[in-house]
Amino acid sequence: QVQLVESGGGLVQAGGSLRLSCAASASISSFNVMGWYRQVPGKQRELVALITGGGSTNYADSVKGRFTISRDNAKNTVYLQMNSLKPEDTAVYYCNMRRYGYEYWGQGTQVTVSS
Repeated sequence: QVQLVESGGGLVQAGGSLRLSCAASASISSFNVMGWYRQVPGKQRELVALITGGGSTNYADSVKGRFTISRDNAKNTVYLQMNSLKPEDTAVYYCNMRRYGYEYWGQGTQVTVSS
């Protein structure tokens, strides 16, 4: 069973930055797709950013130009650098990884952006 542990969330003022980390208990080089999702109460979980095993990235329109997803295979960690944060970025952020037809989720980390 693969475990994903997120960290780096917190409270930040609008315009500020945070970096989220997702540490995996397995080698991330074995995963086909790794990504970050977010969810606010009463709404569906939505995709924020993806990175494939080949290094291709994809972003939600709402975060393009502000967020950057990256990975460090040596540390088995995926990152989400979030700049120019807005109050509407407030959510619980979840890490997700997929391989061999299975997907794994972290427990989530709260990001709160004050105006």
